[in-house]
This record gives sequence, C-alpha cells and structure tokens, in this order.
Amino acid sequence: MNILRKILTCHFFRMMVAGVVFRDTVIENVDKFINCGRNGYASFVCEDCGIFHHINFRCKSRFCTTCGNRYNIERAEVMSRKILDVPHRHCIFTIPDTLRIFFRRDYQLLQLFFNAVSVCIHRQFNGKTPAFICVLHTFGRDLKWNPHIHVVLAEGAFDKFGIWRKKDFFNYESLRKSFQAILLKSMFEKLGQPFKSTMNECYKSAKNGFFVYAPKQKGKIRNLISYIGRYLGRPVIATSRISSYDGKNVTFHYKRHEDDKSVTETITAENFIKRLVVHIPPRYFNMVRFYGAYAKPSEYMRKLGKTLSNSKGRLFFRKLSLKTFGVDPQKCRLCGKAMVLFCLTFTPNNKIFIHTTIPPPLYTHISVTCG
Repeated sequence: MNILRKILTCHFFRMMVAGVVFRDTVIENVDKFINCGRNGYASFVCEDCGIFHHINFRCKSRFCTTCGNRYNIERAEVMSRKILDVPHRHCIFTIPDTLRIFFRRDYQLLQLFFNAVSVCIHRQFNGKTPAFICVLHTFGRDLKWNPHIHVVLAEGAFDKFGIWRKKDFFNYESLRKSFQAILLKSMFEKLGQPFKSTMNECYKSAKNGFFVYAPKQKGKIRNLISYIGRYLGRPVIATSRISSYDGKNVTFHYKRHEDDKSVTETITAENFIKRLVVHIPPRYFNMVRFYGAYAKPSEYMRKLGKTLSNSKGRLFFRKLSLKTFGVDPQKCRLCGKAMVLFCLTFTPNNKIFIHTTIPPPLYTHISVTCG
C-alpha cells in the first residue's frame, strides 16, 4: 500500500472521532484518495486473443498521488497551448510571516494576493497588455503554511495596436514596494481597523517592500511550466521524501532553501496529516489563473502566432495514461492489437455491458467473466 495512503487510513478518521475538525473539502479529498481504485473498474477485451484487462476507476482527487500526477500533466498541456513562444521570466511573490496566518484563517483572502500581483505586474507595462500566468503554492519544503505565487511572465506586451513590444527590464524596487502597498491596502480595506497594527509592522520591518524574485529565464520554458505545476494536483510531499513510518511517527526529509542542506524531521502522524491537509484548497478555488493576453488568447495569438504547443482538444484517458505511466492501457499484451471496452463494473454485482462483438460464453477460459 502507498505509504501516504497507509498513514491517512490509520489516523485520519481516528482524528475525527477524537474531535479534530476538518473542512468538508479535506474530508472529501482524503476519503477519495483512500478509496481510489476501489470503486469499480472498466474491462477491456482483445477480440483476437480473448484476453481481459481491468482498469480501476480513479478518484480524480488532486490530493491523490496517482490522479494528481495525471492532473498536473493535463494542466501543463493546457498552459503550453496558451504560452507564447517568446522569452519568459519566472517571478516569485512572497509575503512575510506576520501575514500568513490571515490567509490560513480565510482561504478566500488569497484572492487579494492574486489581485495584488496582477495590478503590480500591469503597472510595469504602462498601459500595454502583458501576458502572464499566476500559480499559487501554499507550502514550503518543510510542509508548513507559506503561501507564495509563481508567475510565468512573458518579456513583452501588446500595445493598443496589437503589436508585440519586447520588455526585458523590470524595476525590482518598484515591484517590491508596489506589491507591498497594493496587498496591504486591499487587506486593510477587507479586514478593517484591527489589521492596522499588523500593516504598520509590515511597513516598518520591510522598508524595501516584500520580497519579489524575478531572474531572467534559464533553460526551457516547458521545464518551468512542469516545475511550478508539479504540486498543483497532488500532495505537497512526494512519497519518496517519506523516510519511515512506524505506526505513530513519520520521518521525512527535505533540502533547506537557505543553505541547500538536507534536513530530516520526525513528527507524529497526526501532526504530519495536519501539515498536509491545510494545503487542500476549497472546492472550485482556482490555483492557476491567466491574465492579460493569456486570459483571452484567441485574440492575441493570431497576431503574434506561434505558441509552445499546437495540439488541440483534451488529453483523454488513453493519452494521459501513456504520458503518466508510459503504458497504453488499451493495447493487448499478447498480440499488440487495440482492445475494446467490454463492460463497466461500478460496485459488486452491478455491471453494465458496453460492447460485446463476441458473446461472453466464448470467453470461458478467462478468469473474470462479466455478465
């Protein structure tokens, strides 16, 4: 059993019985992950060999280690269809420790975070239309609550005539101070007078503005898209980083940003779960947002032309499985021919036939019979 699933299965519902209160979306996603692959399956059959192949139904939860990986691939594909084939920057907008607790108490405040980043970037282009994508991450390498926004920003913008104008210089001081002022002002307007002391403290402790990192692009833009989208649809820790679990405590490791040293931490399974589930967003909350030219790509792409990917349509089950696991689920393991969907099984004794070109009795040599 997946070690993360084992930890959640053993402790999550015990914590609820003990009185720990979780958000509805957390309960929904954890329950889906624990039962992923147990709610039925699709049966494919090779009409030449008579071989059956069963594929379990997945939970499609972004918290699931399997389904989340497929979601990431799909999101990266969508992003690459919109991104222009021009130089981009990877910018990171962060906030100080004193503000993080406000966003943890109310997830919807993160909308102010997105808005502040958007207004700040638009100001850099003096009325032109920039092209950028914002991706919210809410965690650090130690799994603690640390919301920050990654931005894929094109080095250029469209003027009012629809002509692309390059821009490869960004004023760091302006970015930092502008971002700080916009975010603090919007939070004060939302939270009122009780927030004023925190706002004043932020101005005193961060006189140069909040930290914004915006180096020039290194490597391929596709690698950048894969990197920032990596944790959008799966738990914030890879199972390979969980060193051990003894039934009570979980040991995991990570590399510290400050000095790149490897750190090993051991905490109780209950605290480990709490660190994980706080990062599950509310239902329908968008962690990826498109702005400027990327918010309405059809109008601008025709003017500039080439994007990173010209593919159209969604990545459906077969292509997603190939990209995720390197396996074609509909290819016969004996003869290599394409198999056909034979039946769907949802729960015990509840089966629906979809395709039967050869009557089921001919498959008497098959261990599993649908019917």
